[in-house]
Amino acid sequence: MNSTGTTWTKQELQTYILLLCANADSEETEEELRLIKDKTEPSIFEKIYAEFNKDNEEQRFEKIDDTIQLHDYSNMELSKFRKEMHEIFFTDKKFGMMEQNLDKIMDNILY
Repeated sequence: MNSTGTTWTKQELQTYILLLCANADSEETEEELRLIKDKTEPSIFEKIYAEFNKDNEEQRFEKIDDTIQLHDYSNMELSKFRKEMHEIFFTDKKFGMMEQNLDKIMDNILY
């Protein structure tokens, strides 16, 4: 078991990471949340969104890092993951400094 006790499925992890991307500029828009909801089941979204809102930034990164290591992602899965992250980042047609920083951090965690 990992240090955070988190044992998410791949879909739960994906939802959590996409929420992190939506929150990168400290503002989750309705459009970003709709995109994330479209990619997951409603029960998973509600569960993960509630957990995400309880966690601080350090806990978020620790949970993601720990859970990534539990799953054996293929290069294709990681590429798809990155594409979905960028889709969330560019929802507002901007790629601000906070989003760029998160993108670099996630690149290090995923690879």
